[in-house]
Amino acid sequence: MSTDGSTHKTGAAASIQRLFRNTGVAVSGALSRRDGQVFLGVFGVAYFLLYLAGLRHLGFGPPAYEISVVSDPLTRAFRQVGPFQWEPVALVVVGPVELLVAPLNMLLGGVLAALVGLNLAVSVVAWRGPAACRLGSGAGVVSGLPGLLSGFACCGPTILLVVGVQASAGLLSLFQWLLPLTVVALLGTLLWVGSRVETVRQVP
Repeated sequence: MSTDGSTHKTGAAASIQRLFRNTGVAVSGALSRRDGQVFLGVFGVAYFLLYLAGLRHLGFGPPAYEISVVSDPLTRAFRQVGPFQWEPVALVVVGPVELLVAPLNMLLGGVLAALVGLNLAVSVVAWRGPAACRLGSGAGVVSGLPGLLSGFACCGPTILLVVGVQASAGLLSLFQWLLPLTVVALLGTLLWVGSRVETVRQVP
């Protein structure tokens, strides 16, 4: 019984390791192509800007040039003002662009933006050229859908906050609590694509 249990654990660990390795193969294959790089860059940056705008940390005002920092910025940078939202510690104004700098919010937004960009890059490359990601026949079309849906589902609440004139506190709170679910969904999509990688077939 103990031997069978150890064998089962070893097999599960090997499967998980293979899944992560295959996901890395799919991601590196997508980013080795120009279209994958473009999708990662364009959609990653676009989502990051939308994320900041949705938090009302990025906006436009009268042209000016200013940099101001709050007192004790290191301590206040870790002060939460809502679920998964932290206090800004600086204001940067360059021309008409106004940016409230909240390091942890920007870090979280960067992680989400990278996941959205990677999902869309892998999905598009898998659809246009499955061999680049070492995906099996037909897997490109199938794997493209969850990646696109995850990306747009992630962007959707932020877009609503940007284009909706005044978002209610309830909607903002709901969006913030959806963040961990969004991260899980985006990671799950990447791992799902990784499970479709054919490790046996060698692609020239």
